[in-house]
Amino acid sequence: MTAIGNFKPAGLAALAAVGALALAACSPTPSGQSEPSQPASSAATQSTLTASPSPSASPNTSATVGAMVEGFPQQLLPLMTGATVVSSSFDKASAPATAALVGTVTAPTASVIDFYTKALEGQGFKAVPGDNVGGVASKDFVRKDNETVNLSVVEAAGVSTFTIGANVAAESAK
Repeated sequence: MTAIGNFKPAGLAALAAVGALALAACSPTPSGQSEPSQPASSAATQSTLTASPSPSASPNTSATVGAMVEGFPQQLLPLMTGATVVSSSFDKASAPATAALVGTVTAPTASVIDFYTKALEGQGFKAVPGDNVGGVASKDFVRKDNETVNLSVVEAAGVSTFTIGANVAAESAK
């Protein structure tokens, strides 16, 4: 099972909209290279941007950069202690409901995986065998044979960037 295989097109479209916002923040320099139009450290702390959904996304999908989107199911996908939100998206009206969170934390990959494994297993999810995809730490979880969560973590310079996405029944998205 791959990370992309767990997401519906509407959820991927919302994540793509968040990625488009990140790319739009870069401006070309005279040398032709891209560099941020404002310091990266202030981009997330100064303001919160809300992405417009792509034409293929559900009209109920919301995506936000630098904060938890309104209504995000934090009980289902809690933010790890000490982590910073990079982006989030949520669509409770779709079937299944979709939620995604990208964050960073100064903790090793194993700590991030351990935190989310305990949080998800405490909610009845079971880990699927396999711990990485092509060298990237990745873990899939299943509940009731129709609810899925995928977690992937990349660590660089002591900072772990994690992406966690869920496709669950609407009543589970709280």
